[in-house]
Amino acid sequence: MLSVRTATLADVDPLVRLVTSAYRGEASRAGWTTEADLLDGERVDPAVLRADITRPHSRVLVVDDGGPLACAHVAVEDGAGYFGMFAVRPDRQGRGVGRALLAEAERVVRDEWGQALLRMTVIDARADLVAWYVRRGYVRTGRIKPFPYGDERFGVPKRDDLRFEVLEKRL
Repeated sequence: MLSVRTATLADVDPLVRLVTSAYRGEASRAGWTTEADLLDGERVDPAVLRADITRPHSRVLVVDDGGPLACAHVAVEDGAGYFGMFAVRPDRQGRGVGRALLAEAERVVRDEWGQALLRMTVIDARADLVAWYVRRGYVRTGRIKPFPYGDERFGVPKRDDLRFEVLEKRL
């Protein structure tokens, strides 16, 4: 059983490093969640992370193992639970840590906040990641959101066809 705690402001820098290592640059290629062929730059903005840690009905979950091993952000947004900023250290991916953290995120949203639906957005070019969520009960809604081109807080795109697909799960 993993020990999951709530992030504090002291976690901001280590969490930025963790999330970046899971998605950007050469280090991310050690795992399967890399977006290195799609995006450069930031994966999470420290100011946005600080706000996520401190605002009501928002929690950043952290699994520690001598430092952050995994994290995820959950919140209540637009009448449903929201899930994002999901990262597992690349050298520990594929060992069930992410699956367990996702289950804990679902529990928080359902049991602590009383939400019956959990929603997320995934870059639709990430077919392997979309399939991973579908295997865990998430449904492709067919709703698409534009990628925030020009806002480097979300990365520097290497392609001009990026967009987000909305996935949902009834809890």
